Amino acid sequence: MWSDGMKLLNIGFGNMVSASRIVAVIAPDSAPVKRLVQEARDGGHLVDATAGRRTRAVLMMDTGHVVLSAIQPETIAGRLQSDT
Repeated sequence: MWSDGMKLLNIGFGNMVSASRIVAVIAPDSAPVKRLVQEARDGGHLVDATAGRRTRAVLMMDTGHVVLSAIQPETIAGRLQSDT
C-alpha cells in the first residue's frame, strides 16, 4: 500500500521509482560505476529499466538496489527538483 506522501519519479518508458529512496544519480561511464553495476547484477540487486536502450543514468537506491535508466542524469535531476 502506497503512503500518501510517496512521490514516484518517471525514469523513462513508463518506469517509476520512489523519489525519496534515491541516494544518487550518476553517469554510467566510469570504471567504478561499471563495477558497481556488475556487482549489483551478480548479487541480484540490479533493476534494468532501460527497455533495451543504452544506459545513460545509474540510480543508487537506499535499499541497496541499483537502477539503470535510459534517461540522462540531468533530466532525472530536473524531474526530482520539479517534484519537490
